[in-house]
Amino acid sequence: MDHVLCGLAANPALSYECVDRLIAVADADVAWRLADRADLDHAQAVALFARVPECGVQLAYGGRLTAADVDPVVRPDVALALLDEGAGSPQWARLLAADPDPARRERLAGCPDLPADVVETLAADADVCVVAELALWTTSGALRGLASRPHADVRRSAAANDATPPDVLAALATGHGLPPVLHCEVCDQEATPSAHERRCPRSGCASPSDASCDGSHESAAHGIRQAALRNPATPVEAVVGFADHPSTSLRRALADRCDLPAAVYRTLAADPAPGVRAGVAANPAIDDALMRVLARDRDLDVRHGLAGNPHVPLDVFAELAGSVRSGAAPLPRIAAATEAEVARLARSANPAVRMHLARRRDLPPEVRDRLADDPDAKVVGAVAPHPGLGEARLRAMVDRHGVRVLAGAAVNPDATPALLELLVRHDPPVPRALPGIARHPNASPEALLACLRSSRARPVAAGRPGLPPAVVVDLLDDADPRVVEAAAANPSLPRAVIENLLPGA
Repeated sequence: MDHVLCGLAANPALSYECVDRLIAVADADVAWRLADRADLDHAQAVALFARVPECGVQLAYGGRLTAADVDPVVRPDVALALLDEGAGSPQWARLLAADPDPARRERLAGCPDLPADVVETLAADADVCVVAELALWTTSGALRGLASRPHADVRRSAAANDATPPDVLAALATGHGLPPVLHCEVCDQEATPSAHERRCPRSGCASPSDASCDGSHESAAHGIRQAALRNPATPVEAVVGFADHPSTSLRRALADRCDLPAAVYRTLAADPAPGVRAGVAANPAIDDALMRVLARDRDLDVRHGLAGNPHVPLDVFAELAGSVRSGAAPLPRIAAATEAEVARLARSANPAVRMHLARRRDLPPEVRDRLADDPDAKVVGAVAPHPGLGEARLRAMVDRHGVRVLAGAAVNPDATPALLELLVRHDPPVPRALPGIARHPNASPEALLACLRSSRARPVAAGRPGLPPAVVVDLLDDADPRVVEAAAANPSLPRAVIENLLPGA
């Protein structure tokens, strides 16, 4: 891989003529980056496709090619991509439905809005994988017939398709009203009775580790029911009976549904399997009374699920806050809190509650400032990236809490060049803050130069246009290929250098 050319291919400052020169010499790596350019026009996309046909699928999905640009016989993969985007010719679908490669027919079966005759052809395909893919994605009337096919894989796909008629989904869930399954992925490969080995010796085998068949296709039937239970289009009256089914995975699938009677949720909330109870706890359809019961559950996953429920009462959330982790984004209930609730949460005696609130980025100024002045470093660290804090308050936060809040302050959109320079020089240093500083639009050349001393931040800083051009040029010889590519993509790279780096200069 030529990392300089790959970087140049992504450089937004590249002139139209330079893009043309790169297209003329592009290999697959360079073409992959050129195909992503926002300024690549249709003529250049066609030229790039002619130079590196392997990038055609990427160009097709990016809307850079039209049906007139593609020969489906020569590049069936690109034709399939255009069909998948709804931009291909119906005649292509008829051609590809007869393709000798079953993998292509399977890809075609997943494309939207296929002509009725193509659907009919694919439904009669000799390869069960093609038919199963059709059953998973088609919205046509063929679904009713596909759901009664003798192979379990096809039925499982139909059970997962929310376009399948509700009465058919009910039959797939219960097993009533359909002819018996005659084939499954286990008995297709092994004499029955057979159980799939956990460490299967067959190369490329995709069968589940618990797959088994004694002639009744039991694991396949289980998969069909599970798909139907997870399908929100399956009528509720067909699924409620599974609340006390012996299979934990079926009860777990049921627990995620939002249309069950309250009595069924209560049954599932008392399930012996923690995973089932956790599914119920996270379900927005359960009532407050059941949430209060689940808040006392001893299993941590159940409490985590409840804390993530968008309707959990705030007093219940307060009980859970200290034992629940979340990412940078606020939990759904906190994100949905009203202005009055936000004010109440900000005054909570529990610092974990205040910390979760501090992850919102739309707080009223008085609440934001109150949390920025909080005595708890975790609260201050969570609110540190919030817009509107201003340089003086950010400095005060770092002065009070140091390394515990510095990374958050470093990504605050209002951090000034002077503040970022201060943070990059902080003693003790905070290495995890440096990539954020290197990405910051206000990072000064001095801050970016300091970030170059960090192996974590160097590839980020090398691509920033605020670096002095001479430094960017020097980075083209860096030992780290990520740095070289980032420097070549840096719009501050002098045009004369770009011209000299292109082949044929």
